[in-house]
Amino acid sequence: MLQSRLLAESVQLTNDAHILVLNSAANPFVAQAAQQLAPGTITLAEDSIAVLENVAFPFQHVPFHEYTLCRAPATIDIALLDLLYQPNNAWIQYALRLAAYALKPGGTLYVVGAKDRGIVTVGKRVEEIFGNVETLSIQKGHRVLSARKDAGTPEITPVSLIDAEFPSLFAGSKLDEGTRLLLEALEVRSTDEALDIGSGAGHLGLHIAQLATKGHVTMIDASLAAVAVTWREAEQSGLTNVRVLPGNGAQPVLAQRFDLVVTNPPFHQGGIQTTAIAERFIREAAQVLRPRGRFYLVANRFLKYEPTLQAHFKTVEEVAGNTRYKVLRATGPRLR
Repeated sequence: MLQSRLLAESVQLTNDAHILVLNSAANPFVAQAAQQLAPGTITLAEDSIAVLENVAFPFQHVPFHEYTLCRAPATIDIALLDLLYQPNNAWIQYALRLAAYALKPGGTLYVVGAKDRGIVTVGKRVEEIFGNVETLSIQKGHRVLSARKDAGTPEITPVSLIDAEFPSLFAGSKLDEGTRLLLEALEVRSTDEALDIGSGAGHLGLHIAQLATKGHVTMIDASLAAVAVTWREAEQSGLTNVRVLPGNGAQPVLAQRFDLVVTNPPFHQGGIQTTAIAERFIREAAQVLRPRGRFYLVANRFLKYEPTLQAHFKTVEEVAGNTRYKVLRATGPRLR
């Protein structure tokens, strides 16, 4: 990856450095840096359970969204941020403030990103916070920026990402078009034991919980911030028939069985379009669905999930959609 190579060429690393990785542990440079550290350390302020499962070097972990509430300020020598892995601008803005909180005086923030990911605008924000910014490298539309924390860097008040950026964290309370179509197409029974795989901010699962009054809803997401947001929303709504779990797909509940499984799966990973995540969700849905259960999936119309669905379910049909999205319902999980 170009971002990894640019960091390797730009970061001034010593073996006793204490490095903080800002929701960017999937960047291969992090594993390279870890091999050079002794007695230095790497702390991953990481949101994704799925990413953490693939880390193969010693590390400390703090959930990205609550780092400033869990750790003391001014303990870090180097902070690393890759814009590729940030879901939206709210995460980037929080990461920059987190870096200013965590870095020691004289510590350095490195930011890598592409022009189409907003690196130029991010550079302006870095300068606003730190009072300085330097461009270390420019290649193929990508840049590495650095900023040094000094006496002029303002003190950052500890706050969670959720409290600081809630309105824009997961698009607030707004439903995207695909989720709305899925909600309208869902058949929910009052006694359903339901599962929402990749539940995000919980729109689908909480809606089901309101209808499955004699049943129960389990929501699972790899994002620790999403899990925290969903718990907050469930508590505020007064719903007691829900549980929210951090996990990679349906892994935490593969031994359980459900009447209804729903998903609005992501189709990008590290900035690259992929059907692998949804295909795994489909396989796991077939595994946990009861013989007479229903599985609903919403997707952009151009994504060809039908072959995987047909391989794992006896019946697959489109039950709603428009020119952009389709809602697919599958029944009759095939035994494997």
